Amino acid sequence: MNRYPRNMIGHGPDAPDAKWPGGAKVAISLVLNYEEGGENCILHGDGQSEAFLSDIAGAAQWPGQRHWNMESIYEYGARAGFWRLHQLFTERDIPVTIYGVATALARSPEQVAAMKNAGWEIASHGLKWVEHKDMPEEEERSQIAEAVRLHTEVVGTPPTGWYTGRCSLNTVRLTAELGLPWISDTYDDDLPYWLEAGDRDQLVIPYTLEANDMRFATAPGYITGEQFYQYLKDAFDVLYAEGEAGRAKMMSVGLHCRLIGRPGKMAGLKKFLDYVAQFDDVWFPRRIDIANHWAEHHPHVRYDRPTEMDKDMFVSTYGSIFEHSPWIAERAYDLELGPAHDRAVGLHNALCRMFRSATDDEKMGVLTAHPDLAGKLAAAKRLTADSTSEQASAGLDALTDGEREEFTRLNTAYTEKHGFPFIIAVRDHDKAGILNAFKERVSNDTETEIKTACGQVERIALHRLKALLP
Repeated sequence: MNRYPRNMIGHGPDAPDAKWPGGAKVAISLVLNYEEGGENCILHGDGQSEAFLSDIAGAAQWPGQRHWNMESIYEYGARAGFWRLHQLFTERDIPVTIYGVATALARSPEQVAAMKNAGWEIASHGLKWVEHKDMPEEEERSQIAEAVRLHTEVVGTPPTGWYTGRCSLNTVRLTAELGLPWISDTYDDDLPYWLEAGDRDQLVIPYTLEANDMRFATAPGYITGEQFYQYLKDAFDVLYAEGEAGRAKMMSVGLHCRLIGRPGKMAGLKKFLDYVAQFDDVWFPRRIDIANHWAEHHPHVRYDRPTEMDKDMFVSTYGSIFEHSPWIAERAYDLELGPAHDRAVGLHNALCRMFRSATDDEKMGVLTAHPDLAGKLAAAKRLTADSTSEQASAGLDALTDGEREEFTRLNTAYTEKHGFPFIIAVRDHDKAGILNAFKERVSNDTETEIKTACGQVERIALHRLKALLP
């Protein structure tokens, strides 16, 4: 099978209204990354110093050496930045989620106690704050397991969720094996969504790298706290307006003790919190609260996905979408199909591609495979189930004698002139509208009618797929 693994559709155009508690228009998830003491360091058994997310411009790893300045900046996050943020959030009674690197938590027992006393959620941020991209799968699986073990030992309870950050191609799949309420190593949506991980449904709560203070340490990025505030405010305003329109979303804000914990940077965060405090219908949940809400109000619904079927099942299921033309489904099966084709519009596009690229004789075969409207096959109850349902939807199964005679006359005239039956997506019309279209189109030239009929065949196919797929 030629299958494309990336999901480019997500919730699609019909994304659900989150229906946050209390009718909140936006759910703001504040995430505090606790990495200090878990970064690359010779003292931690690493082969080099850290170079990521600090105030040192152009920092590079120092192989085989400790980097005193880098270590000192990380220490600021634990010694000063954390406590400044802890005071800010506890004074305002705003709960946060901690992304805690297990080895960093183990080296910061007083901070862990403060997190727990504040009722904050402590999720896992991996064993160490290091790159995973080149890590063999079994080594990463082993480190994930050790992170869970150490986290549970240090915190007293297992992690409720997971975010690695510097992840590999395998990280999401491996963390989905843990059975946690949520995982977050994606940046692909403004709402949670479900991932089918074998027999279980894994909730993914996407994170952010843009509404994130890491931009103080990357280019292009923020220089002042005011810039950070303005970006957060703009993001909130757009999301709030969507929530007012019945499309409530989630806003993640990523924070780091050694970055936003600096006074000049934190001024922007405080200003943002002051701004949103003016709104009564804003929810500040921990990520576990989001997970519990989503599981209750938006549970996952499984269905047979076209891209996961073998060819026989695929053709058996979708071979009749184009009337008596299973060859279209047979060809479509061999296309590069992905998650976007597991929905009606996506699969419709794949099937239509094969119809549009067919020869003129093949297209004509599809047109001639369609039955007459309210014709002899209908009277003899020999239509396909789809055609029977479609014609009944427009009342063509309950014609008066006069209407039946008119349909018969038009059928005969149309077929004799054009060489194929009159085709129209009857679900788009009522009986009167169908008759009017019939009378108008019977006088068209055949080339025009072939184009029109092909368009109607595609429209019929879409209606049929929408009855089967999301």
